[in-house]
Amino acid sequence: MKKNARIGILGGTFNPVHHGHLLAAECVRNALQLEKIIIIPTANPPHKNVIESTDEKQRMQMVKLACESNLFFEVSALEIERPGISYTIDTMRQLRSTYPHSTLFLILGTDALLLIKTWKHYREVLSLCTLVIVTRPGYIVDRNMDELQSITENFWDETIFVEIPRLDISSQMIRQRIAEGKSIKYLLPAKVEEYIYENKLYCKE
Repeated sequence: MKKNARIGILGGTFNPVHHGHLLAAECVRNALQLEKIIIIPTANPPHKNVIESTDEKQRMQMVKLACESNLFFEVSALEIERPGISYTIDTMRQLRSTYPHSTLFLILGTDALLLIKTWKHYREVLSLCTLVIVTRPGYIVDRNMDELQSITENFWDETIFVEIPRLDISSQMIRQRIAEGKSIKYLLPAKVEEYIYENKLYCKE
């Protein structure tokens, strides 16, 4: 990879990973002409409780299966290997150290954007990367919302917005369908579906 590469970063619990995650990553990669997207399953997110039926190694394996057909996607265990809460600031500091001459693009959904001021050292996070917001069904970015006031002085000039096709899929919906015995086919990659059923994930006892 060239020294001054353009690299996308997509983190999340991926519980489980689905086509919505993959579509967002690919749309951003294509729109911004990125050399690669680093996909980082989080171990202990500060804003979510990862349900007990999966552990970080299982979520990591599902992401690997989902990404193996895309040569531009790289799966990283960076947060899973790091103990403690998975704070974005620690991840971005480590990535900036690893890629000192590259431009890093942190990819978020609009729902995550509304929580950004609750992040640990969020202003430093934004100084280490360019923020890319992808549209997501059910969310509208309103610059007048209290959550989006005074983030940084040039936030709206420096942030990139990328529209993606509407694909109304969520990990919670998939978990619920599995618990109810409903089909999840075509909501996520076939190999991930197979892994879920082989390991009896998200099923009610």
